[in-house]
Amino acid sequence: MRHSERYCFIGAGSMAEAIISGMIASCRTEPAMIHVINRQDRERLIYLHNRYGIQYRESQQKALSMAEVIILAVKPKDLTEALKQWGEFLRPHQRVVSVIAGIATPYIEEQIPQGVSVIRTMPNTSSVIGRSATAICGGRFTKESDLKATQEDFNAIGTTVLVDEKDMDAVTALSGSGPAYIYYLVEALVQAGVNEGLSPSVSRQLTTQTLLGASHMLQETGEDPAVLRQKVTSPGGTTMAGIETLKEHQFHMAITNAIHHARKRSEELGATFSPSITK
Repeated sequence: MRHSERYCFIGAGSMAEAIISGMIASCRTEPAMIHVINRQDRERLIYLHNRYGIQYRESQQKALSMAEVIILAVKPKDLTEALKQWGEFLRPHQRVVSVIAGIATPYIEEQIPQGVSVIRTMPNTSSVIGRSATAICGGRFTKESDLKATQEDFNAIGTTVLVDEKDMDAVTALSGSGPAYIYYLVEALVQAGVNEGLSPSVSRQLTTQTLLGASHMLQETGEDPAVLRQKVTSPGGTTMAGIETLKEHQFHMAITNAIHHARKRSEELGATFSPSITK
């Protein structure tokens, strides 16, 4: 359902586009209610305007002052400069929603007028097709109504969960980076099929449909993944042979270490911008 809030995106990269695309496709809002600011690369703004119908021609100050929701979608390294340039124009009645990995809400709050609600989110790029998994937490001045409204925004592009800020680095590692891990797994499965004699197209089709089916099984049955795995794994069968090989190569440990190191990197990014903040 469309609503009347105006949005101003600071940043015009892939995540901003994914959210814009998802919100428009789901009819959460209309293109005319979205304005995008980008430090450079006017061609990028023209592209977004031509593809989605969003606005970019108004003055940056006017766009910020008119918006009820400001979405920070710049790279972490560009955040300080962006807040220095535009933070003074923000007002307490606005919601500032960050989709920047690793940056805690107190750091953003310190750079903008006091009283502005800052909400930290971690969506993923599946938002472009309305399938994002987004975690949300509020800052010092965030009201319950702000969290609810932000959930409604991001429910338009997938599903949402509310978490404590201390858990956001783990969220970033798991679901924020998660699509890349899945795509990496798919790369390996497709190549393995090709190695065993299948054509690339057949191997990809079988792999993607298998992944889709397994995902739906998890969602629709509600069964524990270990139980579903055991139902496929007959003693002495083909699946058992494959699972035993994965165990020999410490498949679980590889995944666990990947999430751990991604979380540590998220913490490092945050420490760069807020060294005084203890998570």
